[in-house]
Amino acid sequence: MTGDDVHTPPAPLSHRVPDLGALELLLAVARHGSLGRAARDVGITQPAASSRVRSVERQLGVALLDRSPRGSRLTDAGALVTDWARRIVEAAEAFDAGAQALRDRRDSRLRVAASMTIAEYLLPGWLIALRAERPDTAVSLLAGNSAAVARRLVTGEADLGFVEGLSIPEGLDGTVIAHDRLVVVVAPTHRWARRRTPLLPGELAATPLILREQGSGTRQVLDAALAVHGGLAQPLLEVSSTTAVKSAAESGAGPCVLSELALGEELSARRLVQVPVAGVRLRRQLRAVWPAGHRPTGPARDLLTLTGRDS
Repeated sequence: MTGDDVHTPPAPLSHRVPDLGALELLLAVARHGSLGRAARDVGITQPAASSRVRSVERQLGVALLDRSPRGSRLTDAGALVTDWARRIVEAAEAFDAGAQALRDRRDSRLRVAASMTIAEYLLPGWLIALRAERPDTAVSLLAGNSAAVARRLVTGEADLGFVEGLSIPEGLDGTVIAHDRLVVVVAPTHRWARRRTPLLPGELAATPLILREQGSGTRQVLDAALAVHGGLAQPLLEVSSTTAVKSAAESGAGPCVLSELALGEELSARRLVQVPVAGVRLRRQLRAVWPAGHRPTGPARDLLTLTGRDS
């Protein structure tokens, strides 16, 4: 390695460099020729302004103002420092404008990825509320199973996600936003619709069911709940849509297990009948998730707030 390859890190700013507020006050004194008017311009009292100027003079080690009953006049050193201050403040204003442009670009869109149940039954209300708060934000929604949501977040295709699995997927952080329960339902003509006793876990596990696909939050919870009871039997039918699962069950094809959130209309109209189950826990947590270490900001943060998260 040659001497030219060695990069010496820049030295930290000296403690003698005043803060931006003090430089803005000095520029106001130069504009108005009066400490009192400069104080009003920057929104502080005259004693506070006088104290701040004295503090800057001590910090720099030079006198900046000549004070008299007729007003305050910059010394030669003060005029030079003011010229430097003007360039620093202008650079800070340009920096601030650039940062605001970045925030505006970030806030102009929100990409949401959500598992099917949340996308169909919870997100519409949240997005309507977000639209009222941020009418200029364009929102896109990608619906899929929980595994697909996690992939989209990790690869940068989405800003905020919602999943239904047992835990936070690898590479993501998250928070619980709600709780949900899986229920067993059948068509009114199915023999289980007339049961007088709850299903036992082993009976549910041994019965071929109409199921969501591998990777869905519903399937993850059901697999885990029945693992100690022999595991799920070979599915009667496996589909990637909640609506398709319900349609197949309504047709009498067989039992299915779905989120309680997705079954309100069908149960009320008795197109499907809930079958009680004993001895197995089918509750789950619904989570908002985002890339690890990147807490939601802007519209994503606002949407997260609108979910009324549990924790």
